[in-house]
Formats: sequence, structure tokens, C-alpha cells
Amino acid sequence: MPHASVKIRLAGRWLLSRAYNFSPGPAVLPESVLRQAQQEMLEWGRTRSSVMEVSHRGKEFMALAEQSERDLRDLMSIPANYKVLFLQGGATTHFALLPMNFARGRGADYVLTGSWGEKAAKEAKPSCTVRIAASSEVDRYFCIPDRAAWDLDPDAAYVHVTPNETIGGVEFHATPDVGGVPLVADMSSNILSRPIDVSQYGVIYAGAQKNIGASGLVLLIIRDDLLERCPKDLPQILSYAAHAREGSLLNTPNTFGWYLAALVFQWLKKEGGLEVIGARNAAKAALLYDYIDHSGFYSNPIERTARSRMNIPFVLPDETLDGPFLEEAAVAGLLALKGHRSVGGMRASIYNAMPLQGVQSLVEFMQDFARRHG
Repeated sequence: MPHASVKIRLAGRWLLSRAYNFSPGPAVLPESVLRQAQQEMLEWGRTRSSVMEVSHRGKEFMALAEQSERDLRDLMSIPANYKVLFLQGGATTHFALLPMNFARGRGADYVLTGSWGEKAAKEAKPSCTVRIAASSEVDRYFCIPDRAAWDLDPDAAYVHVTPNETIGGVEFHATPDVGGVPLVADMSSNILSRPIDVSQYGVIYAGAQKNIGASGLVLLIIRDDLLERCPKDLPQILSYAAHAREGSLLNTPNTFGWYLAALVFQWLKKEGGLEVIGARNAAKAALLYDYIDHSGFYSNPIERTARSRMNIPFVLPDETLDGPFLEEAAVAGLLALKGHRSVGGMRASIYNAMPLQGVQSLVEFMQDFARRHG
């Protein structure tokens, strides 16, 4: 049974223990990371103060920043000709900054596979000519457009894709070949979930609040030659080239978010790296999809070749059961399973930090609910 089903008596009050959190973001973090952050909250290392209280230009934080980049480069095998930036704003801010930096006055191709791709294209329009090179909207975003049908412009500034759509539960399982045009990818919801070849991308960017750490931090991995495109007349705070020159310290960064990301990178390395994490994520997703497909009660609408390993939507046979399902799940210690308001149903987000036991507990609950309501 989920550990949150156990009640604890403390100071005359009944408290619930920690639950399994299936939130799409801000999302579950490794428990060991949270405990370390808790232990170090008042006194970080030898600073005799919190990491949130030290200078971002002091030697202690600078050492953390340098180590975190080394760890990330090691985890993802990032080539030397790529810069790593730790910035702010979340991925949504960078929907606008990317075309400002790399496509101002030019055209850029966007491949739409869900809501986040749509938003990225919309935010790019004030800064560049947006071309929709492919879209699966006509198929309700239940699949990925056949690569052979993409209408790509060889002169485009870049091709933008969303490798994993958090809302719809669609994921690319291979990197699309876009020729010599730089490939830009919003990996907010599947970065660090398995090994990838970074050299196939011009830019990778990701909000931290799913597989990296806390919200408010965004990670960018940018090939050096693209930084040469950044317009010289951009305000410095909006220029990726300026941030790269200053090592992500052009202005005061999200120091606590960066600290948590550094802990997560160390946790990933201790767990065995992305090969191990990727196999674990595949096993978790297979367990849940296999049950859904054979349950005769729940269903998943996504084309099987495009199913996400991170965000798994499913629907019950009768919408009137949604409320009872969510209420009973919460009592059982299974949280944040409600689907996005735009699609309804349920959604289980099973990022890196979700243990296999959490998915097993969800499947056991779903089996019991189906027996009682089927």
C-alpha cells in the first residue's frame, strides 16, 4: 500500500506521511535530495549560513556552479563546443527569447505535437516569421506527424520541436533529422530521462521543475556557433551571448534552484547515470501502460509509437467516476492525478524521482477501483 495511507500521531494531531506525487510540475523530487536540502537549510557546507544567503559570486557558490556544470556535462556527454546556461524565467520566457536571439528577421520552422509546441510558436511570432512545418492537431495531438511529411525550409533559422508534450502525453522516441538546420528542443519534461546525443541539437532548453529541481530555474545547452547570431543591440539581460560570457552570472541567479539542481545531478550520478535512469523509466511506463491496455476499464488515446514515458494520460469509462477516483486516490496517498483541464481524464506523471513502488501502488489502486466500479 502507498506509504501515505499510514497515519502518525504527533502532538495530539493525526498527520499523514509523505505521499506519491504524480504532479506534472512542479513535480516529485528525490527524497534524499529533499532531506539533504532540509539538513543544509540553515548551514550550507562551511559557510555558516544558508545557500540562499551567500553571494552568488562568492567562492563557495562559484564552486557549486562549476561542479554542477561538470556533473551535467558528464551525465549528458555534452560536447566541448556547447555552452551550458542556468537562467531564470522558466521555459515559457525562452519561447520568446529564442527567436529574439537566433531568428530575428528570419523564418523558423515549428513542429506542433501539442499545447506547449503551440505556445512556443505563438510567443515566437513577434520576433520572427513562424512556419508550421508539421502538426498533428488534426489528429487531436494523439500522434507525431510522419517525418516524411514535414515541410521544412532549408533556409530556416532553426527547427523547433517539443520532444515530450506534458499535457497530451506524446513523446518523440528518436531525434528527427532536419538536415543542416539547427534543431531546437524544449525538453522541459523529459530532459535527463535517458541518454541522448546532444550533438544532434543546436539548442536544448528545459524548465527545472520536472526532472531537474525546483521551479524558477531554466537550463539551456547551446552550440557555440549559434551564440554568434545573437543581435548586438539586444538588451544584455535578454542576450544569450551576454549570459554565456558571464557564466550565467550576468545578474543574480536563482541560487536555491541552482543548488537543488546540483543535488539532483549528483543523485543521478549516484543512481548510475542516464542509462540506468532510462531503463528504470521505461520499466515504470511499461508497467502502467500494460495495465491500462489490458484492464478493460481504463484507456489511453495516444498512438502507441508516440506514447510518453513521463506523462501518461488515461480515461475512465464514465466521466462521473472521475471525482470518486481522485478522492479515493488521494486518501490512498496517490496525489495530483487529475488530467489537464484542456483534455480531462487522468494523468500520471512519472518523472525520474518517482520510484517504481509508486507506479506499482497506483496500478494496485486502479485495479481495486475498477473491480468496485466496473
